[in-house]
Amino acid sequence: MPERIAITIDGPAGAGKSTIAKLIAKKLRLEYVDTGSMYRAITWKAVQEGIDFHDREGLVKLVHKIKLDYSEGRVYIDGKDVTGYIRSEKITENTSFVASVREVREELVHVQRRLAREKDVVMEGRDIGTVVLTDAPFKFYLDAGIEERARRRFKELETKGETVDYDSIKEAIALRDQRDSSRGLCPLRVPEGAFIIDSTDKSIQEVAGEIIGKVREKTGR
Repeated sequence: MPERIAITIDGPAGAGKSTIAKLIAKKLRLEYVDTGSMYRAITWKAVQEGIDFHDREGLVKLVHKIKLDYSEGRVYIDGKDVTGYIRSEKITENTSFVASVREVREELVHVQRRLAREKDVVMEGRDIGTVVLTDAPFKFYLDAGIEERARRRFKELETKGETVDYDSIKEAIALRDQRDSSRGLCPLRVPEGAFIIDSTDKSIQEVAGEIIGKVREKTGR
C-alpha cells in the first residue's frame, strides 16, 4: 500500500492557514483537518458546561468524558456538529487557555494522528509539524505581518455582519501571538525542515500554488 501523504501547515492566527489548506485539499483530493477547530470545540463545550477556562481539572474531566470526532472539515462533540458555534470572539479569545492544558492536547493529538493514519491529509494548526506529525514529508510554515493578519480578520468578521474594530482585532492577535509563542506546552515554532512562506503580499492562489507545486514535485499528483 502506498505511503500516506501528510502536509502540515503551521503558523500564527490570520496567516491564511485555513483558507489555503482547504484549497490544497480540494486540488489534491486530501482530507482537510483544522486542528484549531478541535480546541475551539472543547472551548465551546466548556462554556456550555460553565467550566472556568483556568480550571485545569475541570477541563481535563471534560475532554475525557466527551467524544470528539472530525470529518470533512466538520467537528463533532458527542455526535453534534458544533462547527457553526466555535468562531465567536469569546471562543477565539479563550481557546489558547484550553490549548495550554497538557491532557487536552494529548487527547486531541491522539485524534489528529489517527486521522493521518487513516487518510491522506493536509493538517493545519500551531504544532502540527513540531509535535503532531513530526515525520510528515511536507511541512510548511505560513506567516504574515500583523497588520495584514488583522486586516484579514477584520474583513472576515465584517463580511459576517459583525460590528468590529480594527485596532481591537490587532491587539487581540498580538496577545494571541504572545500566548501561543511563549506557552510552556507545545509553543508556536517553525518546524524543523519546514518551508517558510510569507503571505503578506501574496494571494491565496499564489501561496496554495507554491505548496501544491512542491508536493507534486515529489508525488506526481
